Amino acid sequence: MNRALGVCYYPEHWPEEMWAQDAAEMVAAGISWVRIGEFAWSRIEPEPGQFAFDWLDRAIDVLSRAGLKIVLGTPTCTPPRWMLERFPDMLAVDAQGHPRGFGSRRHYCFSHAGYRRASGEIAEVLGDRYGRDGRVHAWQIDNEYGCHDTILSYSEAARDAFRSWLAERYGTIDALNEAWGNVFWSMEYRSFDEIDLPNLTVTQPNPSHELAFRRFSSDQVVAYHEVQVAALRAHTDAPLIHNYMGRVLDFDHFEVGASIDIASWDSYPIGFLSDRLDGSAEHKARYLQQGDPDMQAFHHDLYRAVGRDGRWWVMEQQPGPVNWAPHNPAPLPGMVRLWSWEAFAHGAEVVSYFRWRQAPFAQEQMHAGLKRPDNAPAPGLAEAAQVGREIAEMPQIALQQAPVALIFDYPSDWAWATLPQGEDFSYFRLMLDAYRALRRCGFSIDILPSTVTDLSAYALVLAPGLATVPDALQEALAQTVALVGPRSNAVTEELRIPIPMGPALRGLDVTATRVESLPPHVTRAVIGGGTVQHWVEDLDGTAETLLQAETGQAVLKGNRRLQYLGAWPDADLWERIIHGLAKEAGLTVLTLPEGLRLRDTATHRFAFNYGPDLVEFQGKTIRSADVSWWGI
Repeated sequence: MNRALGVCYYPEHWPEEMWAQDAAEMVAAGISWVRIGEFAWSRIEPEPGQFAFDWLDRAIDVLSRAGLKIVLGTPTCTPPRWMLERFPDMLAVDAQGHPRGFGSRRHYCFSHAGYRRASGEIAEVLGDRYGRDGRVHAWQIDNEYGCHDTILSYSEAARDAFRSWLAERYGTIDALNEAWGNVFWSMEYRSFDEIDLPNLTVTQPNPSHELAFRRFSSDQVVAYHEVQVAALRAHTDAPLIHNYMGRVLDFDHFEVGASIDIASWDSYPIGFLSDRLDGSAEHKARYLQQGDPDMQAFHHDLYRAVGRDGRWWVMEQQPGPVNWAPHNPAPLPGMVRLWSWEAFAHGAEVVSYFRWRQAPFAQEQMHAGLKRPDNAPAPGLAEAAQVGREIAEMPQIALQQAPVALIFDYPSDWAWATLPQGEDFSYFRLMLDAYRALRRCGFSIDILPSTVTDLSAYALVLAPGLATVPDALQEALAQTVALVGPRSNAVTEELRIPIPMGPALRGLDVTATRVESLPPHVTRAVIGGGTVQHWVEDLDGTAETLLQAETGQAVLKGNRRLQYLGAWPDADLWERIIHGLAKEAGLTVLTLPEGLRLRDTATHRFAFNYGPDLVEFQGKTIRSADVSWWGI
């Protein structure tokens, strides 16, 4: 597997006389890829239909002459101000009915047909000019779909498109009324034109209506995205990429990824710890300057699954303090190197740092780069250069399939976000807890979509929180040792309780007859150790009870190969469950020091110490904020 470093660069931000020196210093640091152009629409097309390519031509020439491979971005996440004169109604609208105005970025509505055409047009123009240019080695489409909560738009364009989408999905208004249960509260419609968007209602809108809108909104992202894919495919054979974000689940990344070549994501470990990760104050304090030990790895494994043939990058890697989290501490010395190597260990082809030089102006002026605003080196630059030297010296890493798989499903998040039955119920949190439990036991993990039909190569598979379990997946689960639940196969695709009630797993007589959501810090002890929290189900059926709460409630039911988990375990209980499943699967469980995580490839074992203390493992001494590897 080839490995390389990249960096995000904005030639339009800097005097042209700096470009050549910047490019030379990038190459000297071991960087071979540079991403440009994704925010530069106003400089590329300063007036409608009037293009200014001279500066971009020169930037491409300077960078490529230094030996850098270019990723050219379509600039559609930052439409210029004049675009609003062309399409005054293109703005996304939030759930309170407020337009999301010009003055930052991502202010377009995916459903606006005019802006969608304009996005295809600029992609076509760029593809026509640079698509056969051998200096452009890859293309990035747009930037961070869904960032800043921009998937769900309640605009008139979205309303009109939603009505058309509903008509195509349901065929008749009677079928829609039946599917949604609109007889409840006299919500029945006489035509699709009567249906509005599920916002500004007195109380909760019909959950089936809301889930349909979430599905529609995801489909709109896919349709918008594919316009640019089609425009570029006509002009280039270079790979197409999109850079996803961490913990953005509002659209189906697998469906977006189906039409492109490489998945990438933007990794900000410390920002995410503060901004979008559940956890105790003690946990966040322990990992304040390192990031959560499992958050980055989870997304690495997720986007390896999204990428075609497992191809994926980190398009933006945090190199220092960010500017957008509630608090923005600096990474501990060594963490930029650790994060980079963790990505490579999980199969990344490229790790690209954001950004080359910290901007001295505008919204991101407090966001660190590899260089300071005054052009002096920032601390991350030396660590990036060290990684560059190590890449050149290290033998190739050969990837291998992991022994354990975790099933991940975006529509399940939409279902539980729509009908949480407890304000702190989070599909992502449940998934990360399961992933964390596997990692704490020393396992490498593959994340797979719910559309998978063959699991025979995996010794163990976990599918927690899967709202609806497809028939093909149920058949595949019979090929391995599997854990399903909690809250799995509990609803139909229309977000209705099925009759007979779930989980209704093949070969396992278990029914969840009642569910409870527990407030924070309320737990129930399980006989033998551990507790359940957040979510508890009453389980009925003839399947053997394998774990039981002190209240008498069954927590885990099943047999040696298929088990249903009817509650949300704490860390200790997760460990008990994983140990039992691993024994049935013939897998060896390791006992890792706190904060240490492993990743196995076919050629190397990598050990990453996220903790604040030195640890000993398998004869190796691993310092805090350090990575070690050895052949296997």
